[in-house]
Amino acid sequence: MRSDAMKKGLEKAPHRSLFKACGYTNEEINKPMIGIVNSANGIIPGHVHLNRIVEAVKTGVLMAGGTPIEFGVIGICDGIAMNHGGMKYSLPSREVIADSIECECMGHPFDGVVFVPNCDKIIPGMLMAAARLNVPSIFISGGPMLAGRHNDIKTDLVKGMFEGVGKVKAGDMTMKELDALEDVACPGCGSCAGMFTANSMNCITEALGMGLPGNGTIPAVYAERLRLAKYAGMEILKIVEKDIKPRDIMTMKAFENAITVDMAFGGSSNTTLHLLAVANEAGIKLDIKKFDEISKMTRYICSLSPGGPHFLEDLYFAGGIPGMLKVLAENDRLHLGCKTVTGRTIGDIVKEAKVNSPEVIRDWDNAYRKEGGLAILYGNIATGGAVVKQSAVSPEMMKHSGPAKVFDSEQDTIKAILGGKIKAGDIIVVRYEGPKGGPGMQEMLSLTAAVAGMKIKDVALITDGRFSGGTKGASIGHICPEAADGGPIAVVKDGDIIAIDITERKLNVKLSDKEIAARLVKLIQPKPKVTTGYLARYAKMVTPSNMGAIFKNKF
Repeated sequence: MRSDAMKKGLEKAPHRSLFKACGYTNEEINKPMIGIVNSANGIIPGHVHLNRIVEAVKTGVLMAGGTPIEFGVIGICDGIAMNHGGMKYSLPSREVIADSIECECMGHPFDGVVFVPNCDKIIPGMLMAAARLNVPSIFISGGPMLAGRHNDIKTDLVKGMFEGVGKVKAGDMTMKELDALEDVACPGCGSCAGMFTANSMNCITEALGMGLPGNGTIPAVYAERLRLAKYAGMEILKIVEKDIKPRDIMTMKAFENAITVDMAFGGSSNTTLHLLAVANEAGIKLDIKKFDEISKMTRYICSLSPGGPHFLEDLYFAGGIPGMLKVLAENDRLHLGCKTVTGRTIGDIVKEAKVNSPEVIRDWDNAYRKEGGLAILYGNIATGGAVVKQSAVSPEMMKHSGPAKVFDSEQDTIKAILGGKIKAGDIIVVRYEGPKGGPGMQEMLSLTAAVAGMKIKDVALITDGRFSGGTKGASIGHICPEAADGGPIAVVKDGDIIAIDITERKLNVKLSDKEIAARLVKLIQPKPKVTTGYLARYAKMVTPSNMGAIFKNKF
């Protein structure tokens, strides 16, 4: 066993003594040792209940004859970190999570690892660690939150609260109404109820083959979630025995399956950042262009909040990710031979899958759209690409031109929006918020939700930063190269005409190449926003967003 390196033989007598100081018996020490990565904390709704999930995992490990050993990792709530300096730390925390798990699992060579995440950067950070370590692993998430209800209408954090701020500002909602909504929009534990980044990544983990069926959609509060956790604890012992490793599962074909499912349910634009980063750790050369290639061949068959009427609980009852896999497989869009942590293939899972609601999981010929959820745009201000969640863009905004309103920070932008300085038809440009320039590539849900709540028509927003999975509308992020790297977005001026054509995958400022070059020559970069601590180091080490915003290979 891998754990023999820390427990077997004469020279490991001191090590065994330390295990016994923790209360472990000889019998426990001699069994396979299973690390359980617990991201529970008291500030993220998706993580407040994870200790209970971990206890169920431990029970499963014990039932299968292993010794569970728990350790913790950090987690940041993107909703609470939104629209202040805390959001700068969200994406960078992904690297800290991956690195800390590597340290723990190399310092203590466990035989297998069970990962227990639930929210935004924690899931990809753990997937990166699993791919990097390549030790038998399985994922069991905490599950999605149930939708809230207000006046007997389903709602969630984005549709209810973030858009509610804009509605109050526009006079369409009173503070008393918003206060009432505040009490019910997030009814309990779990990852926020729409297909935002957390749920996108948990569902993708299942499609990738690293989580058991139901990992992405069984609600957090259901007993079925605890039973699944016990099965995950039992399954890890089988994986250890068969020596099935993450890189055996996370192949290029598995990533193509994951992207296909992502496109079919219109997941968060953040999935591009995360899948690129995970693939890099797995030794897979995944290019951002692959997302667009697959999107053009995949139909949007499941429309969940923020862009659609349904929530994660609806997808669960409709058949979950296996149900979606069934529809995709019937239309030859999957690699059915890919392995999963169940020991079965994707094709085996498809054979057992059912679609219980053809309205939530639509047939191929009745798809919401004939293309997938994301599109990758290119042009003279996005030579390295930009990402848009096209499934959440209204038809009339798929092609749009308008004058630029330019801001060099998210904070200045939200003041302008709430201050009534953005008019119908404007294109908001937010720059110096990329991985390096932010630093940390802040999400900007507050901006897009304010625009939606205030009902400012025909407004687009483009940025070298990024958007929450809860963002809807013509919101184009991840512009590469970013302003801090001297990208052309740095020289856009107020009044310049921006032309967006999502169908044709184009994003351009109506300036000649000569004019752009002349402006770039005169460009004076502002001083870094952060010069000390982790973010300063992050800014120096991070790669562009079209490479996944990972750390550079050369230090």
